[in-house]
Parts: sequence; C-alpha cells; structure tokens
Amino acid sequence: MAHSEIVEIRGHLIDTAALSKVLNDIAEYGGDYVVEQFDIGHGSADPSYARINVSAAREETLQRILMRLQIHGVNQVDPGEAQVDVADMDGVFPDGFYSSTNLETQVRLDGRWVRVRNPEMDCGLVVLDGDDTAPEVRTLPMSDVRAGMKIVCGASGIKVTVPISTKEEGSFGFMESDVSSEKPQAVLVRQVADGMREAKEAGRKVLWVGGPGVVHTGASDAMVALVEAGYVDVLFAGNALATHDIESALYGTSLGIDLARGQGVEHGHEHHIRAINTIRKAGSIRAAVEQGVLTSGIMHSLVTHGKDFVLVGSVRDDGPLPDVYTDVIEGQRAMRAELDDAGFCLMVATMLHSVATGNILPASVPLVCVDINPATVTKLADRGSSQARGIVTDVGLFLEQLAMELSPTYRRG
Repeated sequence: MAHSEIVEIRGHLIDTAALSKVLNDIAEYGGDYVVEQFDIGHGSADPSYARINVSAAREETLQRILMRLQIHGVNQVDPGEAQVDVADMDGVFPDGFYSSTNLETQVRLDGRWVRVRNPEMDCGLVVLDGDDTAPEVRTLPMSDVRAGMKIVCGASGIKVTVPISTKEEGSFGFMESDVSSEKPQAVLVRQVADGMREAKEAGRKVLWVGGPGVVHTGASDAMVALVEAGYVDVLFAGNALATHDIESALYGTSLGIDLARGQGVEHGHEHHIRAINTIRKAGSIRAAVEQGVLTSGIMHSLVTHGKDFVLVGSVRDDGPLPDVYTDVIEGQRAMRAELDDAGFCLMVATMLHSVATGNILPASVPLVCVDINPATVTKLADRGSSQARGIVTDVGLFLEQLAMELSPTYRRG
C-alpha cells in the first residue's frame, strides 16, 4: 500500500461498535489498516481513543476512504490544508470533491479553521469570499453548483465532530435510546416533551415532519393544540397531509371516512379532490383562511398563528394544492431555508419526508421519529441520520398524549 494517513477517533467505540464499523469500511473500500494505539475508557462515561494507520494502493482510493470514515467522526491526526478546485460546469462538482456529512465540520484554509455553515450530508463544500479577510464555507447541493465556484476537494484540511451522548437530570436524553416499542409510552412522551421545551427555552424552533396518518388517526385536534401552545414552528409535509386535513375541516372525512364514526360516507371518495378544488379556487391555503373558506384544522391553525409550512409533492399527488412544490429541487431549497435555528425535530407517520428531512438536517439537531412501522424509524439511521431515535407506536395516541403533556387546555376528544 503506497499511500497512507494516520487517523484518530474518540468516543464510545466499543458499545456503539464504532471502531468495528471504521475497520469494516476501510476493508470494504479496498484499503488496509494498522491499529497503532487503542485506549479503552475505564468507566461507562469515559470515552475510548484509537489511532489507526490507513493505507491504500492509490491516492484516490485513500481519499475516498478518509471521506467515508468521517461519517463515524474519524479525523486525520495531521489534517493539513484543504484543497480547493474551481468548478468548470454548472451542476457538476470537480473530480475528487469532498462529499459532506451532517456532522459539525471545519475546514482549514490559509492556516485558519473555518466552521461549515448548515452541515448536510451528501453535498459538497463551497468556499465563498467573506466581507473581511475570512472566507465562508457552506454545504452545497450538486444542483446548485455553478461554474467558477470554489469547491473543497479531497479529505485534507477537514475535521468533523460527532455529537456526544449527554444527559443531565431531567433533560432530554439526546442519543440516549434506540428504536423502542416496549418502553413505557408515558416516559417516551415526557422525554419528547422535555426536548421540545428545552428547544423553546433556548430560543430555537421545533420542526415537525408529518404524514397523512396524523389526520387518519384522528390526531388533528391534538396537533392543533400543539400549534396553539407554541410547539409547532415549522411543518414539512406533502400534498396528502394538507389535503386530508382540509378535507376533514370541510367535510368531516379523511379519504372519505367519517372521522367521528370511522365509517365511509356516500360519495366520500370525492371529498379529497373537492377539497383541493376549493383551495385552488381560493388561490392558496392562506387565502382560503383569509376568505373564511377554511375555518379549522391543522393548516388553518398554522396560518392563523403565523407558522411556516413547506409542502413538497410527489408523482402520485392529486391536484395538487396550489401551495405544493411540484419541482422537488425547489422544494428541497424551501426546506433548507427553514432549518436555521431548528432545535428539535419530530417526525410522525411519514417515511418519504422523514428521510428527505434527515438528509438535510444537521446531526446536532435532536431528531425523534414516531411511526407504527418499525422500518420507518430504522431507515433514518440506516441512511446516515445517526442522531435519529425512534418510537414504534400509534401516532394518534402518541400525539394525544404529547398534547396533554404540553398544552394545558387540551383534553382527549
């Protein structure tokens, strides 16, 4: 192996299997390794440390390995300076571009460490000239690359930091628990509520990602109560959640099912498309609220309380509602624009939008996914959202309990 680099990693390397994952990745990507130093923490709270010599037959292969290892928090002992190349085509990174993680990242430029803004996985890093002498570094989606941009290439001069598992008495246990279907739900609800309270007390936003199951399970009233109590600052969803919520407000049904009786109604299958048509006639959801056409429901509550929402559609959508982004790239940009100051994220009853949000959310933001399907809550972690914690349960019951925890006026309907 002609090319090598010394790297190091700190943390709970044994109980999280982090060291095993690092060594497996080196082998999988065609490299070799020698563990030069391994210090095991004595207590459960003590981190371990490993120093590893990573080698590969080709420099290009070594750089790929070093980038891959950074998703585990592995850094070069001597990172050196970042290499910056200029993009020569719109929508195309230079060869060897650094593929970013969602971990806190710093880039060394001209001997100074510059913190990357809005860390996001599977992007590049663009260097922007600052107002003063210090440059700015941001993550950049491939679709936003423009010829002439300065792009970080290779793994040199880059350092990442993995969130450490911490828990103070009475606080939300960020990264404390794996996917769970057996823990007492009251405890889980209380932990999520504590996380939301901490975010709000710190002046941060609570981000929600929701699917139509919120409406189907009869939890709309609970979510409205949470909006009114100030615990929903931004909602990411698709056409379905908004459509079924508006259908419920206008017709008392969701997908033609009477939510009060749990039975289908005559011609109920038409209600969702008639609801969409009503909003399209008004011009937008906000316009429908202002015109007195839409007078209740989740979307009504978001509008009347000045909260933001981003609806991004898919190929299966009816209509869609006029507020829905039908260009998914524009939808991604709108979602990214709402991530500033996010302090907590709760995902409920949606796999598609949960994965999409997990892809753009920094790992420093606590993330909880609630779904009746265990595959939904495990997929986030499998796709790189290492901070994701899952609760396998009925979304309707969970949201009712959460509303009772956070809204003093809410009572089960």
